[in-house]
Amino acid sequence: MIAVPEAFARGTIEREGQSGADWIAELPAIVGELLDRWGCVPDGDVTHGGVGIIVPVRQREDHAAAAVLKVSFPHPGNVHEPDAFAVWGGRGAVLLHQRDDDRFAMLLERAHASTLAEVEDNDEVVAVAGRLNHRLAIPAPPAPSGPPAPPRLPRLRERADAWEEELRRDAEELAHPLPRRVLDAALATVRELGRDRLETVIHGDLHARNILRGDREAWLAVDPKGLVGDPAYDGGTLLKSRALSLLEAGDLDKAVHRVLDVFAESAVLDRERVRRWAQFHAVQAAFHGRRHGFRVARGGARRDWLVEFADRLAELLTK
Repeated sequence: MIAVPEAFARGTIEREGQSGADWIAELPAIVGELLDRWGCVPDGDVTHGGVGIIVPVRQREDHAAAAVLKVSFPHPGNVHEPDAFAVWGGRGAVLLHQRDDDRFAMLLERAHASTLAEVEDNDEVVAVAGRLNHRLAIPAPPAPSGPPAPPRLPRLRERADAWEEELRRDAEELAHPLPRRVLDAALATVRELGRDRLETVIHGDLHARNILRGDREAWLAVDPKGLVGDPAYDGGTLLKSRALSLLEAGDLDKAVHRVLDVFAESAVLDRERVRRWAQFHAVQAAFHGRRHGFRVARGGARRDWLVEFADRLAELLTK
């Protein structure tokens, strides 16, 4: 029986309530069942992210075959992670060996524990992420013609109406300092880019902590949302995640535009599309932080500081 990390258990229960507590109680047995079925034995300490645990394992029949068992809390946001891995087939991302969609579980290629976030050179961080974005941006598979039909990767355009409704509601209901032109720019991005019919697979949550050092490739992506749409969308998730490094740069305007330049060039993307998606992400973050807080700060002074930074970023990125 594995031991569920205390911090992960506590965070899951605080976030999910009784359903989270019930799942945590079942988790050791779920892991044991999967280990038996996939012929694996634990091979290191159990770690965790925000929504799932990672168990290093080795195959019983081949002790040289290192992998990890990932089991996530059942949530709609986790549904398409294995679908994205299956489409990429190891191209720029860890390989998918086995999956159990009912258990929200996967057996994955083992990468190193160190992430791109540990690299000190900000240009290198952004360039690596951009190159990986380009590798992951492959044509979405066509819809199958007959049963059984695998899950279809969700399209960004299918979220556009909800994004627009949410932005308008938040702007009306929440106290905020964002000028009207900032909101209008984000809404224009939703209308003009969010409804684009690009059929390209994208990560959906590309940032430095979701990029691990690998052996088969220098860097490998993990934790994808598995979306189809504009690859420039992930430029916004990356820039938003660079908050601390941007502020430490002193000249925020210069630092932000440097990120846009390096990412767009490395990812072979139109810089203006990257800027517009980054502005949209910043406006979303400013409103989400006011309403819900952030994963790293649900309330208090740190939450307020992050909200203020999102406000500044949204205005700076607005033309």
